[in-house]
Amino acid sequence: MVRGSDDGVVVTGAGVVGAFGVGLPAFAAGLRAGESAIAISCDLELDLCAALGALGCPAALIERARRTTLRGHRGLDWSVFSAVEAWLAAGLHTSPLPGERLGVIVAGSNLARAYQHAMTAKWAAAEASFDPRYALRFLDTDAMAILSELLGARGEGFSVGGASASGNVAIIKAAQLLRMGELDACLVVGALMELAPPELTALRNLGALGRGPCLPFDRRRAGFAVGHGAGSLVLERRASARARGARAQAEIAGGAIVLAAHHGAVPDAPAECAAMRSAMARAQLPVEAVQYVNAHATGSPAGDDAEVAALHETFGAARPWINSSKGLFGHCLTAAGVVECIAVITQIQHGFVHGNPWIEQPIDDELRFVRGAQTAGIEVAISNAFGFGGINSSIVVCGP
Repeated sequence: MVRGSDDGVVVTGAGVVGAFGVGLPAFAAGLRAGESAIAISCDLELDLCAALGALGCPAALIERARRTTLRGHRGLDWSVFSAVEAWLAAGLHTSPLPGERLGVIVAGSNLARAYQHAMTAKWAAAEASFDPRYALRFLDTDAMAILSELLGARGEGFSVGGASASGNVAIIKAAQLLRMGELDACLVVGALMELAPPELTALRNLGALGRGPCLPFDRRRAGFAVGHGAGSLVLERRASARARGARAQAEIAGGAIVLAAHHGAVPDAPAECAAMRSAMARAQLPVEAVQYVNAHATGSPAGDDAEVAALHETFGAARPWINSSKGLFGHCLTAAGVVECIAVITQIQHGFVHGNPWIEQPIDDELRFVRGAQTAGIEVAISNAFGFGGINSSIVVCGP
């Protein structure tokens, strides 16, 4: 795809909730500060209606949001806020598109395990009066349906699972629909995923989940830290954005999903390399053009070692900045790809690469790891997301 063409896919809006607080300005400030805020997000409470009001959201939309999320869970509120923030930023409230040309894709599966765990206890205590809304709330498609109703989207919509790669998978699928001409714009939502005690225990026993801070690419790393976050992007055909007078924030120039042909949790460096190279080929850009890599880098020993090998194989003598946002806000699980794409776009827009407070003893002496924040004019970046089950994905994000 030729960059800048009418058939290209651009980002016209973004929204986020997470460790740095509520909204994109807080997120950008947190990235600039470069300090870990992983624990803060666990306790963040969102008053959805008040937060939407602070965005200048129309009163009728706030009321619809209140009604559609009634008796829901925290994940729904976070998803709705991030989606509406992205929607308003894209100007779709003042310069709308026909509902039939709008789609919604929600990244992730098994999103509300903590909520389901709590509801199981309520069911056991009061089966006869159990809340019938749960019949809808336990479905991964609930957030997609709520956003479809809330924003009047009548085009294609679905939820898509790809383990920790889900966010990138959703972005790639949305871009494909746009390039095929099936939609003019698509809302991509990395919904908050909250795990229950059984999942957390299993991940810890597997050796994937650590007990301390997330230390990506550092010799002291001992597993990932759970991050709590939700992020949304409005992806749009460049021709549509131009016709509406919407400002492009970035371009999704290419993306690829590569399977490693195994079902376990073991990372696969050749498949990771193949994902990066395929994404660059689809963007019609040489790997030497990449200035910044937002690595998957969860802080797990095996995962970081495999990605280092893949980065060497992919880039050779080229030396882009290598960074991991998970050191700042943790591993947002199925939302990670969307939240981290927003982090990349933010750095492209504001001309910096965020610091990594934990990298004191890097596991590789040749890669150009980011330590302290740097001023940097980024035009071409890669964002990686790799998931259990051998799901490897990369997207190429360029300046607008």
